[in-house]
Amino acid sequence: MLKSKLNVLTLKKEPLPAVIFHEPEAIELCTTTPLMKSRTHAGCKVTYLGKVRTTGMQFLSGCTEKPVIELWKRHTLAREDVFPANVLLEIRPFQVCLHHLDHKGEATVHMDTFQVARIAYCTADHNVSPNIFAWVYREINDDLSYQMDCHAVECESKLEAKKLAHAMMEAFRKTFHSMKSDGRIHSNSSSEEVSQGLESDDG
Repeated sequence: MLKSKLNVLTLKKEPLPAVIFHEPEAIELCTTTPLMKSRTHAGCKVTYLGKVRTTGMQFLSGCTEKPVIELWKRHTLAREDVFPANVLLEIRPFQVCLHHLDHKGEATVHMDTFQVARIAYCTADHNVSPNIFAWVYREINDDLSYQMDCHAVECESKLEAKKLAHAMMEAFRKTFHSMKSDGRIHSNSSSEEVSQGLESDDG
């Protein structure tokens, strides 16, 4: 009996698995969106405008304006062939997911994923439309070269676009701190230095 109790105590002393952000809960972006009964996803329904390659390595305020204008023009030309909302954008630490929607507006198994660590810049401040949220992503090619692509989505409102920008910032902070604690980022780096390209506007 005593041996059995000691075993229980020993089990209780075992450390918990060090998985902090590897299986995170999704960040709630749109509390008014009803949850789907089958395979629910917390996120925001948006219209994916596409991507366009961008140049440069320093991303300052306004750097996504030109790419977004190009994507917006493409979208308006093909608007009649595009659903009002064609993806569900889900932002988590380490990963951003674009769940493609079917004609009923429900998420399908097809999705595109983006690593948060490769996102160089994001903003919800665009002159062409205040409802657009965009991010610059470092895409790795098969030959290990890379290119910078600007992705953009159209939200239902300016407020939703701002929420996405703030959610992306929060996901980046959690990703950075987790990677730093795991030793994948040098200790002399600061979150301010790494996240200086990420922009989240409140205006």
